[in-house]
Amino acid sequence: MHSRVRSASALHLPTLADSGYEGAGQGIHTPYKQPADGHRLAVDNRTHNAALRSMRCLGERGFAILTGRWRTLRHTTTSPRSLGDIVRAALHLTHFEYRYLPDSC
Repeated sequence: MHSRVRSASALHLPTLADSGYEGAGQGIHTPYKQPADGHRLAVDNRTHNAALRSMRCLGERGFAILTGRWRTLRHTTTSPRSLGDIVRAALHLTHFEYRYLPDSC
């Protein structure tokens, strides 16, 4: 494994995922599904889902901004190893464009 590239599971970090990843394994946090019998979820499960959505929305919005702004990120055929460098460059340029960078630039 490349020293800079490690998966969240190798680092024992929790991973926030959507309901499509249910049952993906330990450390993958997915929302609780609505019961099939029509009853509402328990308040603690609804709170878990709200917290999960609030944390995931930041990453989803960032990804939407990057792929919307940088057409090359939509259909790339480069290796995953070099894609990280391309995304970092696009993120830096996007921060510059939106003036998120400190004035020292």
